[in-house]
Amino acid sequence: MRELPHWHTASAQGPRKHNADAVAAYAAAGGRGIVFALADGVGDHPNAAQAARTAASAAARTPVEHGAVGAVLAAQRAVLALGGAGDCVLVVAVKTGEGYGIAWAGDARAYAWDGYTVRQVTKDHTLAQYFRDHGQPVTPRMEHVVTTSVRTAGAHEIGTATVTTGGLLLTSDGVHKTLSGPTMLGILGMPDGAATALVRTAISLGGSDNATAIVVDPPGADVTTEKFRVAA
Repeated sequence: MRELPHWHTASAQGPRKHNADAVAAYAAAGGRGIVFALADGVGDHPNAAQAARTAASAAARTPVEHGAVGAVLAAQRAVLALGGAGDCVLVVAVKTGEGYGIAWAGDARAYAWDGYTVRQVTKDHTLAQYFRDHGQPVTPRMEHVVTTSVRTAGAHEIGTATVTTGGLLLTSDGVHKTLSGPTMLGILGMPDGAATALVRTAISLGGSDNATAIVVDPPGADVTTEKFRVAA
C-alpha cells in the first residue's frame, strides 16, 4: 500500500449556537488510498450539524475506486436517509497515486498546496458566483446563498477538479470568507499547527461562522503534524 500523507485538522466554533462543521478521513486497511471530507451544515441548528457529520462520515467511508463524485453521492444518500430538513455543503478529496480527485457541492473549498503556493481549485456554488459568471453585480448576502447542497445537488451539478501533485487545504467558509489568500499562504508556511492557526486566526479576525480546515502536507514537507485518526 502507498504511504499515506500527513495531515492535520482543526475546528473552532464561531459566534453560533452550534458548530455544524464536520471532517472525516478514512483509509481502508490494505486499500489503495485515502478519502478526506469536510462538510458545513446549512444553518445554525442541530439538524444541520447532524447532516454535516453524516455527510462527512459517509463520504470518507466510500471506497476510493468510486471516486470523489461517488463519495458526494454516498453522502447525499446518507443525508436523505436521515429524513427531516438537515442539509450541508461538502468537499471531498480522494487520493490514489500521486494526486487527488476533488468533488464538491456548495461553498466548501479545496486548494492545491505545494509548500510554496496555494491555489483554489473549487468554484463556489453560490448565488454570488452565479451572478459574477453572468457579469451581474453582487451583494454581500449573495455570498452566503448556496445554489447546490448535499441534499439537493443533481449528479451533473457536482463540481469536479483534479490536483496532480502536492498537498491540499480543505476549508469551510468560516475560514476562506474571512482570510485572504496571502494570509492563508503565510499560515500554511508555518512549521506546524497550520490547521489550528487558520481557524483561530479566522475567529480572531471577526469571523461570524464556524471555522474548520484540513491541511494535507505536500510530500516531503518539513513539518510537524498532528495526524487525524485513520480508521483501519
